[in-house]
Amino acid sequence: MTEPHANLLALILAGGLGRRMEGRAKPLLPLGGRRLIDRVADAARAQGGAIALNLHDLDVETQAPFADLNLPVAPDAAPGRLGPLAGVLGGLDFAATHAPGVEFLLTLPCDCPFLPDDLASRLLEATRKRTRSGLACAASGGRVHPVIALWPLSLRDDLRHALLEKDMRGVGQFQRDYDMTVVEWPATGRDPFFNVNTLEDLAQAEEMLRRSP
Repeated sequence: MTEPHANLLALILAGGLGRRMEGRAKPLLPLGGRRLIDRVADAARAQGGAIALNLHDLDVETQAPFADLNLPVAPDAAPGRLGPLAGVLGGLDFAATHAPGVEFLLTLPCDCPFLPDDLASRLLEATRKRTRSGLACAASGGRVHPVIALWPLSLRDDLRHALLEKDMRGVGQFQRDYDMTVVEWPATGRDPFFNVNTLEDLAQAEEMLRRSP
């Protein structure tokens, strides 16, 4: 049974453009008979905390395809599609305003269908043991995944300054300025952080799912 994390909000980042998907909305693509966003939502629920969905805005047309998830929406913190950091900041703002008691934001990209159930627990444990900033992110096979990360709400003002004043766009670029810990997962067999960026990746994910449901 998943340990409950009352101080955690899991945020599914679904506001990207999906430029390499030939104009198709990445979160809505089917994998094994279910949408990518449904698989990530299941992984978010398994983390044991509250959940929200990040979209680039609150327009009715933007939200409509995700209405059946019944999740609150945290829009990007600034207009203009400034990238994932705008989604992270939007999630931090949402948590600070609408989720009393939450201290950490766990960001989950909408294109990672195999996320592990112990993601939040291991990242939270790492922040308690190894880092002063409270910032942690996942890695597998020696590769760091900056977007799959645990963000303390205490970094909210720093991130706002970096995004809006310094025009910083890279998630890893922001993280490198802090005492961040990296937590490694094994990538043998099926990489838990395999991400679907192209239609070829989607076909590969289908094959991975067939081999190991």
